[in-house]
Amino acid sequence: MPEQKLDKSTAKDVLAMNEDRITEALEEVIDPEIGVNIVDLGLVYGIEARDHGEVIVEMTLTIPECPLADQIVASVKTAVEAVEGVERAEVKLVFEPKWTPARMNDEAREQIRSRSMSAT
Repeated sequence: MPEQKLDKSTAKDVLAMNEDRITEALEEVIDPEIGVNIVDLGLVYGIEARDHGEVIVEMTLTIPECPLADQIVASVKTAVEAVEGVERAEVKLVFEPKWTPARMNDEAREQIRSRSMSAT
């Protein structure tokens, strides 16, 4: 059977379908200081799929001077590049808009609340 080549629009469609898979992969990246995934924390601001399997993740950190920034960025890159159809991932750290706890979803709030209750 001959190998099928994807034209430009089909390749973008494949990456667009993978956006859910990329988000699922990012849900496996845990902020090591907080113990909650970066999606639920609201740290991921955007995912952009480009041609040739390139994906750009725009995200922030809870604080700009986060001592584990390199570790988090490396984990994001590894997680995204593991998704089928992704050839290369780039992580863009941005600090505007500034992250606040209001960006967390209810699941993140519940995880943090349950941890603080179990610690007492």
